Amino acid sequence: MTLQQLRYIVALDEYRHFGRAAEACGLTQSTLSLMIKKLEEELDAQIFDREAHPVAPTETGRRILDQARVVLYNTDQIPGLVRNEKQSLAGGLRIGLISTVAPVLVPGLFRYFCHNHPAIALQTEEMLTESVKGKLHKADIDIGILSAPVGDPQLLEIPLYTERFYAYLSENDPAYARESLRLDHILGRPMWIMRNGLQLHDFSDWDGGGQPPVYEEYFEGGRVGTLIQIVEDNGGLTIVPETHVDLIPGNRRMRLRPITDPAPRRTIVLAIRRDYIHEAMLNAVIRAVKDIIPGPMLENIVRADYIKL
Repeated sequence: MTLQQLRYIVALDEYRHFGRAAEACGLTQSTLSLMIKKLEEELDAQIFDREAHPVAPTETGRRILDQARVVLYNTDQIPGLVRNEKQSLAGGLRIGLISTVAPVLVPGLFRYFCHNHPAIALQTEEMLTESVKGKLHKADIDIGILSAPVGDPQLLEIPLYTERFYAYLSENDPAYARESLRLDHILGRPMWIMRNGLQLHDFSDWDGGGQPPVYEEYFEGGRVGTLIQIVEDNGGLTIVPETHVDLIPGNRRMRLRPITDPAPRRTIVLAIRRDYIHEAMLNAVIRAVKDIIPGPMLENIVRADYIKL
């Protein structure tokens, strides 16, 4: 039994004539008759008395037709329900963010939603990359914000912004006098990281060939502020994302140095399940991020005024 077959029997009941009903359904009369006959055979029940003039439903057919109209009515409500859900800017919105993004975006997200969409109950949670993806799969969160590439075919990712990295050095470090630092120089010496706990990690085994170590692999589990304080207290260096520069006290920003040859960057993306339908919510988050992140970091990233799902 198909919805189309239900529409055919309802049309025949309305017109009480195979030719006119077939024309209304865009079918030939023989095709309409055949489709209704197949439904009757499937149900093992005669829906119409073809001997009547005009054709009329049987007693059983009337009950089937009553139920068919209910089914079709409820089915026809589904597109409207989906449209309303897509455009709704009310209700709960759960966002999971990786640790090196949360301090930058969370305050601005709450400010934006409280001011622009007070009917949305925003809830954020800071977590590791794999936790973000796992909670998206289980629908424990609605949206994830993490570093690209997500590398998960079951998730859609939308680029939000791209940022570069800076080295943060102790003023006692031998490289402090330099205006910039080459990537191979940084990775050729120990560096403070947050990987399975705080540690001073030696990258000297990287020979400069191939891809340099991935930032999130070594830093995602900790707060940038903690790493900066470790450098202040113990010397050495760490790596700071560009969006964290404004979070560093002004008297400490002089310890930042741009990294060159190559200048490492990362792209932060918004990730959703492929069956996510809350289009207006998604676009509200994108607009909020654009409101938070400085313009130059948004270049060559999502430009559409409205993302369609």
